[in-house]
Amino acid sequence: MEKSCTLIVHFDKGTPALANEIKESLEGNDVAAKIDALKKAIMLLLNGETIPQLFITIIRYVLPSEDHTIQKLLLLYLEIIDKTDSRGKVLPEMILICQNLRNNLQHPNEYIRGVTLRFLCRLNQSEIVEPLIPSILSNLEHRHPFVRRNAVLAIMSVYKLPQGEQLLDSAPEIVDKFISTEQDPSSKRNAFLMLFSCSQDRAISYLFTNIDKIIDWGEQLQMVVLELIRKVCRSNKGEKGKYIKIIISLLNANSTAVIYECASTLVSLSSAPTAIRAAASTYCQLLLSQSDYNVKLIVLDRLNELKSSNREIMVEMVMDVLRALSSPNLDIRRKTIDIALELITPRNIDEVVMMLKKEVVKTQSGEHEKNGEYRQMLVQAIHSCAIKFPEVASTVVHLLMDFLGDSNVASALDVVVFVREIIQTNPKLRISIITRLLDTFYQIRSARVCSCALWIIGEYCLSLSEVESGIASIKQCLGDLPFYTASEEGEGHDASKSAPQQVISTTVSSRRPAVLADGTYATQSAALETAMSPPTLVQGSLSSVGNLRSLILSGDFFLAAVVSCTLTKLVLRLEEVQTSKAEVNKANAQALLIMVSILQLGQSSVLPHPIDNDSHDRITLCIRLLCNTGDEIRKIWLESCRQSFVKMLADKQRRETEEIKAKAQVSNAQPDDLIDFYHLKSRKGMSQLELEDEVQDDLKRATGEFTKDSDDANKLNRILQLTGFSDPVYAEAYVTVHHYDIVLDVTVINRTKETLQNLCLELATMGDLKLVERPQNYTLAPESSKQIKANIKVSSTETGVIFGNIVYETSSNVLERTVIVLNDIHIDIMDYISPASCADVAFRTMWAEFEWENKVAVNTVIQDERDFLTHIIKSTNMKCLTPPSALDGECGFLAANLYAKSVFGEDALVNVSIEKQADGKLSGYIRIRSKTQGIALSLGDKITLKQKGAA
Repeated sequence: MEKSCTLIVHFDKGTPALANEIKESLEGNDVAAKIDALKKAIMLLLNGETIPQLFITIIRYVLPSEDHTIQKLLLLYLEIIDKTDSRGKVLPEMILICQNLRNNLQHPNEYIRGVTLRFLCRLNQSEIVEPLIPSILSNLEHRHPFVRRNAVLAIMSVYKLPQGEQLLDSAPEIVDKFISTEQDPSSKRNAFLMLFSCSQDRAISYLFTNIDKIIDWGEQLQMVVLELIRKVCRSNKGEKGKYIKIIISLLNANSTAVIYECASTLVSLSSAPTAIRAAASTYCQLLLSQSDYNVKLIVLDRLNELKSSNREIMVEMVMDVLRALSSPNLDIRRKTIDIALELITPRNIDEVVMMLKKEVVKTQSGEHEKNGEYRQMLVQAIHSCAIKFPEVASTVVHLLMDFLGDSNVASALDVVVFVREIIQTNPKLRISIITRLLDTFYQIRSARVCSCALWIIGEYCLSLSEVESGIASIKQCLGDLPFYTASEEGEGHDASKSAPQQVISTTVSSRRPAVLADGTYATQSAALETAMSPPTLVQGSLSSVGNLRSLILSGDFFLAAVVSCTLTKLVLRLEEVQTSKAEVNKANAQALLIMVSILQLGQSSVLPHPIDNDSHDRITLCIRLLCNTGDEIRKIWLESCRQSFVKMLADKQRRETEEIKAKAQVSNAQPDDLIDFYHLKSRKGMSQLELEDEVQDDLKRATGEFTKDSDDANKLNRILQLTGFSDPVYAEAYVTVHHYDIVLDVTVINRTKETLQNLCLELATMGDLKLVERPQNYTLAPESSKQIKANIKVSSTETGVIFGNIVYETSSNVLERTVIVLNDIHIDIMDYISPASCADVAFRTMWAEFEWENKVAVNTVIQDERDFLTHIIKSTNMKCLTPPSALDGECGFLAANLYAKSVFGEDALVNVSIEKQADGKLSGYIRIRSKTQGIALSLGDKITLKQKGAA
């Protein structure tokens, strides 16, 4: 690992072979044994062994062999042995192999010639290569392309040696003549690569001489041409117009890899609208033609980058981008929809919505198992379109309402939320939406969707017919009253007696803390917990048709309270629109009967647990309101609820507008902006593309966009000093953090008058950081410097530390190694976390799925929960943010949010959740969420907590 290595071979860590055994096998006549012995010798050399005694044996017994496998292994052996002494001079015995290499270069078999030429590409000793140059050049005229292509690479490697230009000064001219007559694509590619690397002017001359034939060249040669164009255009921006023409011609190449590189090169070199439009069109074609999901995702990333910098051009491509929805992969569909939503304008909104509607209809077929999730994405996309452009709502709202009864609850919930917003923002659609909702209400099977739909019915049924239809629909879904019979109550009572312990455990488990939006905890009643649990139908509910009846009989009393509130609103509104008092009294009595029946069901023993206090209080309030209505109460129920909803929508719209303004990068034209007239600009024989590109460059230069990236002040802030100014070796590091990759660019300066040998930068990491590869050893001349790069991977969101030292040997004392300890480099979590927005619904979903907290189990002899909380506060020096809440009874629960400054670091939030079991013991968890330490809780914190006596 400490020396440069040009090959890697798998090594089976078994019993290593002995040098004497290898020597005996090499001296024998068995070819198979020689091959096995050579492999073992190569393995030992790769793992640090020297075995110098084998060299003469191999020269005598292996070198003359005619076997191709032996010759191949022999070249690998010669590649990895030391060819120089400690002073850097070639060993005398290396001359022995020159004659064999010359014979190989003149061998009648083309394979022997080819692998020998490839071996010469990795030789750095000019003394060995020099006598072989005539033989290398003669192979340029060999009949087989395998030999010719390797001969060109060998010439390039010889020319790149430190004395290469003296050894083979005519190499560019020779290769220039060779490429003009060569027909093999790989040989031409290698020849052009040699000209590109060693004689750029000749490569450019050859390129423009054959500019009409570029489209017919091979894929590998076209890729090298693109690399040459990028290099030339970076160094000479004034001539990039004629090169862009070549790139655009290559967009019609047969290779998709070449087409992709052409588009990337166009975007990096030119800002002209024609060039960007051609690149975007190419990306869209690749998006449709490629079947590999990874390729599609990469192309979508490129389109997303184009959208950020050239939105006006990408708007024209939005329908081409949306064609990627034909892919069954959800990640591709999600990314495609995200790109399209940011490209919608009044001009293309109708086409986009029509496309999304077609995709929604396609999801009705059960071909793919993730159709429900895809439908949810489409509903959210249509919702966003309807908010930005309310006029399209009428074309989609009725189609989406067919999915209110969707088996995918998340998708149905998105639909009903969309309907709730549209019915408020589009008053013209109110009547049609209410009518459709009442017709399809019986199909809804989710309690959460039913609750939202009932709120819509209660708020927006305004006319007499609508109110009467609303009451009738609710009655139909509730079914016949009462909800249970006396015989069922007796059976339920017997069942509760036989399993009392089960009921108690259900009640206790429902009193868990609810996580609020800011991460704190609050006591939660049983109603919401029951609503989130899967419905359990009791006897009699399966035969009933009504969806509301099934859900209420499963124990969902929160929904029952919503039904009561909706009926109350409808009866109050009926009093305003119905002239017949008898009809009003009849509807009032029916509503009261339903509410009383729900209360009786909640207090009976038919269901495994009784109605919760909150739902009971709400239903009781509705009954009192219908029995005695005042004008003030009527106004609150019929007007204030909708006014609060309107305020919520206005606040949401305001926040979205502010986010859009913050993200907007393109500002409107200012009074003193430059107006460019294309027709008044001197064309000088330039094409339209060259003219556009020049104008765009002028604008960038005028606005300073070319100099935005070179912010030297920010770079200086990231430089960390690793050693002191008085140390013999000075080192400093420039830290670059890119997502989950950290690159350390370390500058090492030898401040002594001696040559430092085997200088090595040894690094180690603490935390979830991993060093990808160990930096190699270097030799530093007196007062010289060296740039050393180290790559580090981040595997989790934790603060890490990089530490290490610099080790070297001096030329005066090779046996003694000097160690310089480096300063620690602290990698903060904020360096590789970028801010992002997250909707409340998505946040709640992720909070439920992932373990965000660190829990410390509690096991204490204290039996009173309040005494235990007081003990924690005193022993850990915390203060209580929220007053502790506890439930009375045989089994109690306590939850409190504490604020710690000393034990868990600055600004740590500690949540205590304690339950008293039936036997009087306390159990529960202490959850720690620290801002300064990320989400992690170190072992030391736990020990401190236990030593304080809290657990």
